[in-house]
Amino acid sequence: MAISLITDTLCDLSKELYDVVKCAAVLPLIVNFKGDEKEYYDGVDITPDEIYKRVEKEKSTPKTAAISVQRFLEVFKKELEKGNQVFYVGTGSGISSTFQNAVLAKNQLNSDDIELSDSKTLSTGIGLLLLKARKYIDEGKNIHEIKELIDKHADNSSVKFCVDVLDYLYKGGRCSTAAFLMGNFLHIHPIIKVVNNKLIVEKKVRGKYEKAMDEQINEFKNDLHKIDMENVFITHSGPSDCKDYEYIKERIEKYVPKGHLHITRAGATVSSHCGPRTIGILYLFKVK
Repeated sequence: MAISLITDTLCDLSKELYDVVKCAAVLPLIVNFKGDEKEYYDGVDITPDEIYKRVEKEKSTPKTAAISVQRFLEVFKKELEKGNQVFYVGTGSGISSTFQNAVLAKNQLNSDDIELSDSKTLSTGIGLLLLKARKYIDEGKNIHEIKELIDKHADNSSVKFCVDVLDYLYKGGRCSTAAFLMGNFLHIHPIIKVVNNKLIVEKKVRGKYEKAMDEQINEFKNDLHKIDMENVFITHSGPSDCKDYEYIKERIEKYVPKGHLHITRAGATVSSHCGPRTIGILYLFKVK
């Protein structure tokens, strides 16, 4: 049986990398604006730059919503009816209820031909796992072997971002008023890291934004001996004219084999929560 790889738009891959992973479906998360009854679908009818313009105008940040159980049922059924097995890896269970909804859909279908892997992460941390999954599918591994391998990789990743402005975290209720005011006054740029399936503030870097990027660069260099260099990502939230990624690229590209360092733009979901000029270096660690 063929294996259909399913994911969601939080994986933040580029079109070129979507072509590599060959997903049967990429399900969009939802973005909602206060006072606007329309639901906007990440990667379909809303872009990060459009979000930034609306936030600037309306002075409030959007909310995001998970993929529904019904949508997973529709996609899983479609692939099963084709005679395919389904392997889903997407948004981490600690980040969104999307994964739990995928579990509910699988349970309703009661099929051994569906496997789900909790990425325990977000953005191109998911993308790294998708690239591994595609590699294992192409190698002919069965769906249960692939789940076991992807689960192991999910426990061995480095996913972190530095945030330039605190406005989005504050307006979205993820930063207190005191922390917001003090952070702006002291020019603090938090480094947010995924640890144990949750987002935590790992460091608070004071001063120029380059110092926060330097923290990530230095950690990357310290990790060199244990990084899986098959794929490394620099992922940023824009805006379109922002070139922060070049600062990081110039400092790490010599350590990554040619063609294995990818620059991608975060989609509407990540951008809704972190705002412009959010940027991170994401990679997997070697596993036995």
